[in-house]
Amino acid sequence: MKVGYEELKTLAGTELGPGEWKTVEQDRINTFADATDDHQWIHTDVEKAKTGPFGGPIAHGYLTLALVIPLWTELLDVDGVTTKVNYGLNKVRFPAPVPAGSRIRLSGKLNDIEEISGGVQFTADLVIEIEGGTKPACVCQPVFRFYR
Repeated sequence: MKVGYEELKTLAGTELGPGEWKTVEQDRINTFADATDDHQWIHTDVEKAKTGPFGGPIAHGYLTLALVIPLWTELLDVDGVTTKVNYGLNKVRFPAPVPAGSRIRLSGKLNDIEEISGGVQFTADLVIEIEGGTKPACVCQPVFRFYR
């Protein structure tokens, strides 16, 4: 959805998505492991992970969470904004692991949108679903600030 800054302020309660499917490849998982120094075998050792609790390597929970931003930008594009800030998270959970090679997508709902000095602050209830999964990979409520 593409909207102008002024229109954004009227969209509390609006459902967004689902977005496009995005594949979480083993290479991305390995790159995230390198960036965070989290090389736990359930993420990076493909052969050992096959005998582990998930039957193969899985994405880091925080990688899944980090993918909220590129997935989110598919759902909402706001004109008239100069700066977008991730202000924090009110809550986050990882109900199901994301197996390497699986596809995920985002959907959500805009919540309370309030004016702040120089912009707006709002939350969204977001869900990352796994294609063919019975539980979401991630449910979270980020707090965003968009400045003019």
